[in-house]
Amino acid sequence: MPRRPAPAAAVEYLPIVVVGGGPVGLTLALDLARRGRRVTVLNKLDFIAAGSKAICFSKRTLDIWDRLGVGECMVERGVVWNLGKVFWGSDTQPIYQFDLLPVKDQKMPAFINLQQYRAEEVLVEALMKCDGVDLRWGHEVTGVVLRADRVRLRVSTGGSAYEIEAEWLVACDGSRSSIRQALGLAFEGREFEDRFLIADVRMTTARAAERWFWFDPPFNPGQSALMHKQPDDLWRLDFQLGRDDRTACIDPGKVEPLIRGLLGQGVPFTPEWYSLYTFQCRRMARFMHGRVIFAGDSAHLVSPFGARGCNGGVADADNLAWKLDLVMSEAAPVSLLESYDHEAIVTADENIRHSTRSTDFLTPKSPVSRAFRDAVLELAREHTFARPFVNSGRLSTAVSYPNSPLNTPDELDDVWIGGLVPGSPPLDAPLGGRWLLEQLGERFVVLARDWQGALPAGVELVEWNANQGEGDVLSKRWDLAPGSAYLLRPDQYVAARWRAPTTESITTALQRAKGLSA
Repeated sequence: MPRRPAPAAAVEYLPIVVVGGGPVGLTLALDLARRGRRVTVLNKLDFIAAGSKAICFSKRTLDIWDRLGVGECMVERGVVWNLGKVFWGSDTQPIYQFDLLPVKDQKMPAFINLQQYRAEEVLVEALMKCDGVDLRWGHEVTGVVLRADRVRLRVSTGGSAYEIEAEWLVACDGSRSSIRQALGLAFEGREFEDRFLIADVRMTTARAAERWFWFDPPFNPGQSALMHKQPDDLWRLDFQLGRDDRTACIDPGKVEPLIRGLLGQGVPFTPEWYSLYTFQCRRMARFMHGRVIFAGDSAHLVSPFGARGCNGGVADADNLAWKLDLVMSEAAPVSLLESYDHEAIVTADENIRHSTRSTDFLTPKSPVSRAFRDAVLELAREHTFARPFVNSGRLSTAVSYPNSPLNTPDELDDVWIGGLVPGSPPLDAPLGGRWLLEQLGERFVVLARDWQGALPAGVELVEWNANQGEGDVLSKRWDLAPGSAYLLRPDQYVAARWRAPTTESITTALQRAKGLSA
């Protein structure tokens, strides 16, 4: 990427600075730019780094990216998959398989596999078309001073240095966040000793685009393994190694027998990257620190199994952008951002909980825990009830916020058989020849059936009536009986719902969703 020289002014005054040019920072910048915000992105590297990073992007992430205009491009460039298979021991047949998109008739698939650097390329391409976005490659933050209403940054680039006064700073600079370190903030949680090897290899094969996971395979006895297909004939192979010496683990003489054992002796392949990692399930106590906001790996860390790291970070960006936009336009108080702290921590805690349980199931630490795991696997062969207990990495799904301060609880006299409770993420469905989520957009929306009243200012209507035949799927999924309505936030989460909505009840719920009332 071309490196922009240091600005001539001694101090720049900027509204929003995002530190970190990974998927989280770029997604946040794109969301804010589409809302008309001027955003500056500082990235330490002056190139998009390749290598063994995130590859699995969940349906919720794809829904978010589709709202931002890049979802279809991501799907087109990625490998689409919905099916996972679990193997145990030397059995060549899976003990069971699962479909990650049980609810059909939605625009986006359950998952795509796409190298992180390819996803970053798509986001950068979109950002370069936006007005008000300044992508600064090779600009490293070397100092941070937190003030009451601003953040002072010292930035180095190309042997020069300059300073920025930012109204808001969002730290998306990863697990080794220089912003977090500069402010003396720490992580809390667990770090596991077991090591895992990622081997990205290139090969041409007709293997299906599915997630294959092995417990105790003959080529890695007593451990586990995972295989995913990526674009460009790349395959992600993941091997549990226990607590072996770090250097020996990436010795080709030790790695290649694992790969050969998984692929078969006659399958040609070319190594691309080998890397090691350990599990961490940790987070900051708070993500809001004055005018500095943390998102993604700078705020929380989970194990790669389950694809919760990057997807959780994109959820942070989705949650934060509309709130920061409202605050900066003075349509909401600064206290609205406390709801980001609440909801992003709910997401992080759920991801950490699932990730910790996955780790404990994958790496049993006692004969009793191993006996329990093996008993679960044995039962899962024949019995459906046992399969939810098999934990090869619970795959990332959208997180609900049932206790969010922005929710309006259901009224006592409203009776809902199903549908989406306040605090729920949206569920797509066909509507009028298009998709529901496409029509919700990125503003406050009332989704209603046979609406008769007036709406408060700043809210748009998406309506279904019985004449729209394919909307019957929507009606069933959302339990949208005649006269019912939902209020949806700009991130498409449910803020409130009613069986008999009124302009007054919608206005009150809208005020609450903006943080203007309790």
